[in-house]
Amino acid sequence: MSTAALRTGVPRVAAASPVVAVIGPTAAGKSALGVELALRLNGEVVNADSMQLYRGMDIGTAKLRPEERRGVPHHVLDIWDVTEPASVVAYQAVARAAIDDIYARGRVPLLVGGSGLYVRAVLEQFDFPGTDPELRASLEAELARVGPAALHARLAERAPEAAARILPTNGRRIVRALEVVTLTGTFVASLPEPTPYYPAVHIGVDRDPAELDELIAARVDRMFADGLVEEVRALEARGLREGRTASRALGYQQVLRYLAGECTLAEARDETVQATRRFVRRQRSWFRRDPSVVWLDGGSPTLVDDALAVCAAAPVGRNGHLSAPFGVQSTAQ
Repeated sequence: MSTAALRTGVPRVAAASPVVAVIGPTAAGKSALGVELALRLNGEVVNADSMQLYRGMDIGTAKLRPEERRGVPHHVLDIWDVTEPASVVAYQAVARAAIDDIYARGRVPLLVGGSGLYVRAVLEQFDFPGTDPELRASLEAELARVGPAALHARLAERAPEAAARILPTNGRRIVRALEVVTLTGTFVASLPEPTPYYPAVHIGVDRDPAELDELIAARVDRMFADGLVEEVRALEARGLREGRTASRALGYQQVLRYLAGECTLAEARDETVQATRRFVRRQRSWFRRDPSVVWLDGGSPTLVDDALAVCAAAPVGRNGHLSAPFGVQSTAQ
């Protein structure tokens, strides 16, 4: 696929089989299901977790270890240094290139992760306003000098609807909104109506809220036991604290506070649990708005079979859905 097509959002709805999107909240079981489906569908996984894009951020993002991938190729992992700001535009290009390569080799792409905007950016015709490095640098310098509240007040004058949707403390988003307003004269605060770029089957994985809360606590305890503090300390030496995006990642932000003497280790652990639970609520709110998602219980013993049934039942046609049936493979040796 040409880079021009990537930029202009030319739809790819005539693919031989749909992208299987495995989405949902953190800790529900998406990664394991993605591997199981890839083994059965002759597939490969494309990452859609924004923090797994960072090199060295392994324990705190629950990045699958090589042995846990069971021979299934995983793409779009470890592509940025921790000092690199997140870019949905850059991710969109890399993820679509990976999907097109998987298609070219006659295999099924599985887009797996819980970063909702990143999923939409790949699967839908989704164009982003441009950027101006000099303007961005100027706004960021002003942010450092006067703080986010002053810039938010300016945004409220120029684009009230955008300002109403952005917290006055979120300097990164305020800067981006002001950049877009300056470059284009406007800011569209709402996302466009979904139009498929690839055919896709959307499988949501979730669990009972109380059960998932307990799984999150157990996962965080496991991360700390597996060496999260040591991982963060090593990444701090590589510039993590200065990374605008990576330094805010769940677990990493809290451990950085611990390393700076701003909280105890127990407090860092507890805040990581609470912040992750809050994040899960936001993920649910995002994904539950999409009526195309078929929701499955991540704790069900029939989860894999249920997901395969969703794939098999996908409608046929050139309308953003399945255009050829899946071939399900046995995993028996």
